[in-house]
Amino acid sequence: MTDVALDLPELRRRSFLTGAALLAAMPIASEATLAQAKMASQSLGVLPPDAVIINANENPLGPCKAACEAITAILPYGGRYDRLGELDALTKQYAAMHGLKPENVAFYAGSSEPLHYTTLAFTSPERGLVMADPSYESAAMAAKISKAPVHKIPLTGSYAHDLERMVAADPQAGLIYIVNPNNPTGTVTPREQILWALEHKPAGSMLLVDEAYIHLSDEQSVLDQVVAGKELIVLRTFSKIYGMAGIRCGVAIARPDLLEKLMPYYQNAMPVTALAAARASLSDSELVPTRKAWIAKSRLETLAWLKAAGFKPIGESQSNCFMIDTGRPAKTVIAALQKEHVYIGRVWPVWPNAVRISVGSPEDMARFRTAFKKVMDAPQVALSTRNDEGVGSRTARFLS
Repeated sequence: MTDVALDLPELRRRSFLTGAALLAAMPIASEATLAQAKMASQSLGVLPPDAVIINANENPLGPCKAACEAITAILPYGGRYDRLGELDALTKQYAAMHGLKPENVAFYAGSSEPLHYTTLAFTSPERGLVMADPSYESAAMAAKISKAPVHKIPLTGSYAHDLERMVAADPQAGLIYIVNPNNPTGTVTPREQILWALEHKPAGSMLLVDEAYIHLSDEQSVLDQVVAGKELIVLRTFSKIYGMAGIRCGVAIARPDLLEKLMPYYQNAMPVTALAAARASLSDSELVPTRKAWIAKSRLETLAWLKAAGFKPIGESQSNCFMIDTGRPAKTVIAALQKEHVYIGRVWPVWPNAVRISVGSPEDMARFRTAFKKVMDAPQVALSTRNDEGVGSRTARFLS
């Protein structure tokens, strides 16, 4: 009885900490919620059937044929949790493909979850977050929950992360967040600069390298640094090149002791459909190179047209998104394009005149080009005084 009595307080303590962590971990901002919150704030409702939707960096190709077949095959088992060992099989497959050990790999329902949990695990009021500006906003939103100071460092002249300034920004930094290729610019930060930051970051800080878009670029990954046992966490997703944004599968890759720091915040069961689709996608050796070329062709054709027409793309994108300096308030351009049933990305406050375009199908991009020229040739429209930020949904209110 004594042993049981001694264990109960510890169990209660763990239950309390876990419950507190779960409360602190919500809500999670993903590319989907950010795009949907923007549309909700404008009361757009259901988009028209002919809408060109290039606002959330989705892959219009969707899951590959093998992934669709794998989902269909596993559907009868959807009434159970993972009783077939799909998670274990996927973990071993992924690890073997990248020269990792299975204990270096943790799967989540999208990469937004481990991004959120990593921010909560390594930041605090005393340990700040350092990130580029503009870059993916989710980490900064999670830092609001941990009450951590956020240091936003402008991109370099070539639109890479300015890692020298980022490393120097906060001697007590808890987390340095690098998105490579960057979202929203699609631009790349050279690997050697990331390795420099890894060696020169403040003592005790963590480097988080978000490689959600790495397959779309020619830049080399830093996964080998995980193999070498370095202090960094790498995130990847099946939402982009694999076309599984609506199926939800992401992965955090790091030393086991670092992955353990994420576990107290949340560890839900993975959907069996996502596990099966991810395994099938990894087994398709032609998927990545074929889709990389397909997306690049659509992106490069549009960028060449923009430059020839006198418009100003920002930087050299190697991703499925790019930005344009419109020379006018971006919100007016977004609103005007919506009247043409073309829906593009949101605005980053640091660049109020820039719009982000996700790369869609050739047909999507052709309609975008026609609509964009029409909008930019028209007289400028004054900004509405209506406050359309932070209304329409719980997510939108959180983002405001």
